[in-house]
Amino acid sequence: MESDPADDAALLAAHGAGDAQAFERLYGRYDRPAFQFIRRMLGAAHAEAAEDLHQETWISVARSAAAFDPGKASFRTWLFTIARRKVLDHFRRQKVAVVASAEDDDAAMRVQDPGPGPAEQAETRELAQRLANAVEALPLEQRGAFLMFAAGGLTLEEIAEATGVPVETAKSRLRYARARLRQALADERSAYA
Repeated sequence: MESDPADDAALLAAHGAGDAQAFERLYGRYDRPAFQFIRRMLGAAHAEAAEDLHQETWISVARSAAAFDPGKASFRTWLFTIARRKVLDHFRRQKVAVVASAEDDDAAMRVQDPGPGPAEQAETRELAQRLANAVEALPLEQRGAFLMFAAGGLTLEEIAEATGVPVETAKSRLRYARARLRQALADERSAYA
């Protein structure tokens, strides 16, 4: 998802001026990372809401294009801020306090690797599912910071901006998330050893 923040801002401005192709280019750049972020923030228990929240996010982007200020944040940061708010609003409407890990097999979270044989593919899918479950088990704010960094490619400064916290808080959330994931995967490895 390498893009030029100035180009993103120019595309959003062009969209605001009526250029439909400019919006399509932005959507093409960020559609998949935004959807993956929303889907993974929701977790398997709320996966059915991912499409709706994804659409709501892009509708908000389209409607609020004139309000975007490239001097305050990059488009990518602004987009993930909107996506995060849509997820949090969903949880508030659903009165979700804690999002627990789900055990069902989630095709959207699988790593596809057509090269290895069936046994290696099964092992890869199992590892991906264990990782997905470990990510879902993270506290919501840690999960958000981790997904913005890993799936969204945001910097610590952008994560802090998107979540409205100081950079050190974003850094701590990411550090704790990584530590929990390492521990969860180490526990999994020792269980299979």
